[in-house]
Amino acid sequence: MKGSNKATVLTLAEKCKNILVSNWQGYLNTIKTDAQGSKENIYTSKVKYIIRKGNPLIWVPEHELHNVNTIIDERGSFSVASPYPGPLGKLLKSMNKFPVRVALTGDVVPVKDKKAESAANYLKEMMLSEEKALKEFNYTVSGVLSSSNHFSTTQSENLKELIDGGENYVIYKFNLSSCMFVDGNGGTHEVDFEDMEKCKAGLLAPYSAKLIDGINQSEARRRGLILFCFIYLNVNARDAYMLSLDRKGFDVLGKVRNKVTGDEIDEYQWKQFRITFKEEAWDIESFCQQLVEMEEDAIKKVSSYSGLG
Repeated sequence: MKGSNKATVLTLAEKCKNILVSNWQGYLNTIKTDAQGSKENIYTSKVKYIIRKGNPLIWVPEHELHNVNTIIDERGSFSVASPYPGPLGKLLKSMNKFPVRVALTGDVVPVKDKKAESAANYLKEMMLSEEKALKEFNYTVSGVLSSSNHFSTTQSENLKELIDGGENYVIYKFNLSSCMFVDGNGGTHEVDFEDMEKCKAGLLAPYSAKLIDGINQSEARRRGLILFCFIYLNVNARDAYMLSLDRKGFDVLGKVRNKVTGDEIDEYQWKQFRITFKEEAWDIESFCQQLVEMEEDAIKKVSSYSGLG
């Protein structure tokens, strides 16, 4: 395990695909049209979506202006952030830091008749599949997920309203034409369109919100992150939170002391660190297994340092 370099991080396209699959809501922007047909300003609203065959399928409530706007002009944009559940969201806000996100541009095209029915059936199947998987995870995975907030971090829970009959929706397919990756400081990075078409999201991505929240809501697991900083990065962190994760490793926000001189009072600030796996974690079972093994290894090493081993 070590810090970040080119071999230990995902490509921008992979990061974008993972973000899109890890979330279920984003901000849709369409061109607002007035009664005379002239175009002015942008209409924005938060919408629910799923990914099918690499493209977002977006559920827009019938009363939304998007349904009028897209009749005149199909062009739109769609922004989706990396999940920041529970305490992580509060921490990012206190730091004036944004979650990384994907900004897409393209055409917002209505899905009609049999294709709309097929999309609705696909949504139901996806929700049932997630619910089944959550019940069948092994002891190690269940242990990591047990501290997470089930209702705020589970896709099926958050998408139920789309099929419960409480509101009518129009389904749209977002046909991608360009993609930007926006980092935590607001910097934009253009993503190669061919790379986006070729790469696929990792198997971990749908569960990243639950994993991040499960780790961050557990004091024991957060102590583990502090140990990781010390053992694997030689960094003394006072506190730590999981920021993001993927098959190659994970990013941690560690609260570390500023370098001070003279009579200056010690101050702490949050810094981002990258910890990589010995072997890539291709699914949630291998991720949790390696996490637990790293915790056990870190405790052994700390014990030996202090003469207890």
